[in-house]
Amino acid sequence: MNAKEVVIAFWKAAESNDFYKASELLSEDFECYWPQSSELIVGRKNFAEINTNYPVNDTWKFHINSVISEGNHVVTDVNVTDGTVSARAITFHTVENEFITKQTEFWPENYEAPEWRRQWVKIVK
Repeated sequence: MNAKEVVIAFWKAAESNDFYKASELLSEDFECYWPQSSELIVGRKNFAEINTNYPVNDTWKFHINSVISEGNHVVTDVNVTDGTVSARAITFHTVENEFITKQTEFWPENYEAPEWRRQWVKIVK
């Protein structure tokens, strides 16, 4: 599989909510960095554990909005929901030897647009 195919397979495996299965696409020394909380997940086992134990209302559903790939670098924009919580993950993946070795993942939160900008924008929901 090329890098893009590995990352798409990862998201499809995550949609099963079997994060141990999804972690099979991660290298043993995998690292995932969440810059907003300054957390670093090290190793596929820790990835599977944190995602398996994450508080959830129902099963997670994933929708890939876009995938951009160049060489062994892939960027994904994915919507995630458990039916109650809805979020968006922008993830920068590095793939080597058909395994994801690194991810830097941003979880931007929605917020109301400030009133002062309304004259120049259109609100899209």
